[in-house]
Amino acid sequence: MSRMTIAVASDHAGFDLKTTLAGDMKEAGYTVLDLGTNSRDSVDYPDFANAVAKALKDGKAERGVLVCGTGIGIAMAANRHPGVRAAVVHDGTGARLTRQHNDANVVCFGGRLIGSEVARDCLKIFLETPFEGGRHVRRVDKLSQPV
Repeated sequence: MSRMTIAVASDHAGFDLKTTLAGDMKEAGYTVLDLGTNSRDSVDYPDFANAVAKALKDGKAERGVLVCGTGIGIAMAANRHPGVRAAVVHDGTGARLTRQHNDANVVCFGGRLIGSEVARDCLKIFLETPFEGGRHVRRVDKLSQPV
């Protein structure tokens, strides 16, 4: 069974959690495209959200994982890109529903807000949950339409 490629990135505040999650994904057999940052030195989160969005657009990855201090800023930066549906997740229910109902292709975590065990559980759920389709397709399609 071939596993998907996941693009991962973080700013300095998310570096430790990103490293943990990337290791888990590799262990589970996913191909991990680590787009940085590679230390706790201060960097700007939009640069890393942009890198993951580009990897998705270019077909280098099927999904993305982003981590900053709260998950909020990096999600906002990612969602500026057409085709990106990034969601900040805090629990397993959110991870499941953002895939089932929103077809999210990027999950975002707050490295300063979520414990690593909860994030690991959320990530597993996010990666394994399919989009339900059906009544949700119309709504998800609207996310890609220009305003």
